[in-house]
Amino acid sequence: MSNLFWLTEAQMARLRPFFPKSHGHPRVDDLRVLSGIIFINRNGLRWCDAPREYGPAKTLYNRWKRWSDNGVFARIMVGLAAESAEHRTIMIDVSRRTPCVRVSLRKYLKAHRTACSLRAKKGGVAARSVERKAA
Repeated sequence: MSNLFWLTEAQMARLRPFFPKSHGHPRVDDLRVLSGIIFINRNGLRWCDAPREYGPAKTLYNRWKRWSDNGVFARIMVGLAAESAEHRTIMIDVSRRTPCVRVSLRKYLKAHRTACSLRAKKGGVAARSVERKAA
C-alpha cells in the first residue's frame, strides 16, 4: 500500500515528552504504532484492516485503548496547544464518511425516532382527542 501515513522524526520528537514511561521491557516502536493508529482513525478503518507495515492490529488497538484510558492523547492535544503563543483550537476532525461515525449516527437517529414515536402514541388516539377537548 503506497499511501501509508508515517510521522516524521521531527513530529515524533515533539510528541515523545507526552508518552508514558516504559516499565519493564521496552515498548514496540512508537513511531510505527502511532502512525498506524493515526492511519486507522484517519481512514475510518477497523483495527483488523490495518496494513501489515504498522504491525499486528491487536498491538495498535491495545496501545490506542491503553493510552486513551490513561489520557495520553488528551495530554498531547493540550501540550501542543500550549506550545503556541496564539490561542487556537486543536481537534481531531472526523468526516461524515467515516463508517463508525455513520453507524453511531444511524443508531442515535433510530433510537431518537423510536423514542419520539413512542411519545406520540402514548395514550393512543383517545388520549389526544381528550386533550384537544380540554383545551
